[in-house]
Parts: sequence; C-alpha cells; structure tokens
Amino acid sequence: MKLLSSTVLPLLFGGGFVLGGALIAPQTAQAGAPGLGNLNPPAISRARANLLQAVAAKNPCNPCNPCAAKKNPCNPCGANPCAAAEVDPRLVVRPKGTMLHKGDTATLVREGKKLFMDKKLSTNGMACQSCHANLKAFADTFAKPFPHKVDMAVDTSGINSVSLDEMIQFCMIVPMEAKPFPWDSRKLAALTAYTASLQQAFIAKGINPCNPGAANNPCNPCAAKKMNPCAAKKNPCAAN
Repeated sequence: MKLLSSTVLPLLFGGGFVLGGALIAPQTAQAGAPGLGNLNPPAISRARANLLQAVAAKNPCNPCNPCAAKKNPCNPCGANPCAAAEVDPRLVVRPKGTMLHKGDTATLVREGKKLFMDKKLSTNGMACQSCHANLKAFADTFAKPFPHKVDMAVDTSGINSVSLDEMIQFCMIVPMEAKPFPWDSRKLAALTAYTASLQQAFIAKGINPCNPGAANNPCNPCAAKKMNPCAAKKNPCAAN
C-alpha cells in the first residue's frame, strides 16, 4: 500500500494525525493546501478506511491480524473450521438399537490415539489433534458426563444433547470435512475410547476459568504473559 502524504493524513483522521501511535489534536486544513488535490468527502472516507485497515493489520492485538493462522479458530477473520456448517442430524444421531464396536478398552484407546493424530481421516489436512493437542479447545462442558449439550451440535444441527460417539461424528463432518464413520466401525469405537480417556485427563487437570482446557492457548487473554502477545510488557494495545 502506498503511504499517503503528511498533508493528507491530518484530513483522513478528521483533522488530527497519528504520531507514534497517538492521535494528535486536529489542525484546520488550509484551503488550497498542497497535496489535497481534488479529494472529495467520499474519497476521503475510502482513503481513511484503507489507512485504518493497514494500521490495524500491523497490530498484534488486532483480532484480524493477518499474521494469525488462517485456520486458527481463535481468529475471527480466519476460516473457522467449526463454523458456518449445516449438518443433517441423520448423519450424527446414532440410530436406535445401534451398538458401537466392542473390544478391549486398552487396545481401543491405543488405536484411538493413533487415529486422533491421523490427518488422513480428513479431506483438509486436519486431525483431531489439530484442535485438541494437549487438551486444548475443549469447552468446560467436556468435563460433564455424556450425553450433554455441545455448542457445535446446537449451531450446526439444532441438537441439544449428544453422546461422545455422536460428537466424534460431528467433528468428522464439520472441522475435518469428511464422511462420518459407520456406527459399528472399530475406528469410531477406538476414537470414542481414546477421547473418553482425554476427558478423564481434562477433568483431572482442572478447568481454566479464563479459557477452559486451553491454559497455554495464545488466544486466551488469561494465558501466561509469555504466550499472550497482548500481555507482553511492551503491549502495543496498552495506554502509553
């Protein structure tokens, strides 16, 4: 983006101008001032919007910071893999009378752990681990016994209560953009068993009141200062 001249900047900010991050008091523009040319009010408004957008983009505390990961669900400007999807309830509600595959729990947990990290299960390069590594991105309701309410299920299908295996099917369809597992498949049983073990670890770890299950999440405003770019000593969002 080509920088605007110092003559135009005062006009773009309503008569004031920016110096070192501070808005300086407005100064009256002189008629016929050099550099203003034939800028009319609409053109000034567009130029102001473009300039403000460019300034905000460089602010690490700006939620629309283009430096944020495009698929970061914490970035409202990014492509949130868990948003804006509609799921047919018939794909994610276990039919009555359907039983999950049965097997040795310890074996299923081991198999489920491998599947949890397997990007080949998705069509977009994601794995369960992409969102939930180190118990991240679980809501506080994850500590509650299943079935229970999960926002993703409500938002995408209007379903107010899901079992753990049904939640896995949701994740397969929405963030991972893949087909759900057959209800009697060993893979679904294995992922369900492993996720149940993560639930126990989540409960044992305790819930972070600032951002449940994500104490080290840099998007968490209550996270450690070294992780949170907006909590650093030289906080560009803080008052001077």
